[in-house]
Formats: sequence, structure tokens, C-alpha cells
Amino acid sequence: MNDPKPQNAALAIGEDELRQAIELLFFAYRDFTAEPDEILAQYGFGRAHHRVIYFVGRNPGVTVSDLLGILRITKQSLSRVLGQLLREDFVTQKSDMIDRRKRHLNLTEKGRDLEATLTNLQSRRIAQAYAYAGADTAKEFRKVLHGIINENDRDRVATLDLE
Repeated sequence: MNDPKPQNAALAIGEDELRQAIELLFFAYRDFTAEPDEILAQYGFGRAHHRVIYFVGRNPGVTVSDLLGILRITKQSLSRVLGQLLREDFVTQKSDMIDRRKRHLNLTEKGRDLEATLTNLQSRRIAQAYAYAGADTAKEFRKVLHGIINENDRDRVATLDLE
């Protein structure tokens, strides 16, 4: 995907506006994660567990190696979180039929239920924000978020038409 504007276009935006955007992102992230955090805490899980559950649910059969690339965490960090999710039957892990070194991950029914609960909470919050800002702003909002993602990772995100 081509960048819609050159990088120096951000220079036309004033520092106050950029700082306001940063502050809005901090507050939005806090509130976006608050309800899921409460549910995750009931299981003894944190945000790392949430990210694993979300991305395994979004990418059934994802390999451990690909998940490491998506999450940009160390093997050690993933091992701790994934181990707990496997032991508590939220995720399954199966070796690849051809390359036994590859391990494919899938959510169990229990994992799918938790993922759906958490995603429904966050989807409702985003839908309310779109209603607040006006439905015509959704595409532009997705463009801004897409632009925040490192350029080499943008193709990892399934995006609706951004042009």
C-alpha cells in the first residue's frame, strides 16, 4: 500500500495538535482496554494473554513463529503466556504435518468464547465512537491508525479500502 502523504506532511500539524493526539491515544487506549482487563484478571491473565488470544483467533492455525512476528515479543515472553493458555485449555498447539518444527495454534471452544467476549466489548466501544464522530469518519480514522503502524508491518493488518 502506498503512503497517502509524504512523511514531512506531519510537519504542517502544530505541536499542540500532535500532543493532543498523543494524549487522546493514551486515554482512548486506557478505556479501550479497561473492560477486557477486568475480565482477563478473573482468569489471572493480562494484556499479553489478550493479544495472543485475539491474534490466534484472528489467524487460525498461525505458527508460533508468525505469532512472534505479529506481537514483536521474545520467545521467552510468548512461552510463558502461551504455556498458561495451553495448560488452561484456551489454545491448542499441533505440530505441522510436513515440518515438525512448526507449531500451529488454534483457539479451543473456551478460547473462542473468551475472545468473542473481549472483542464484543471492544467492538461496542469502537461502534459508539464511530456513532459519536459520525459514520463518515470511520474510513479516515482507520487511515490514521494504519499510518501510525510501522510501514513494514502495515501489510499484516487486514484493512478495508483506505483509498
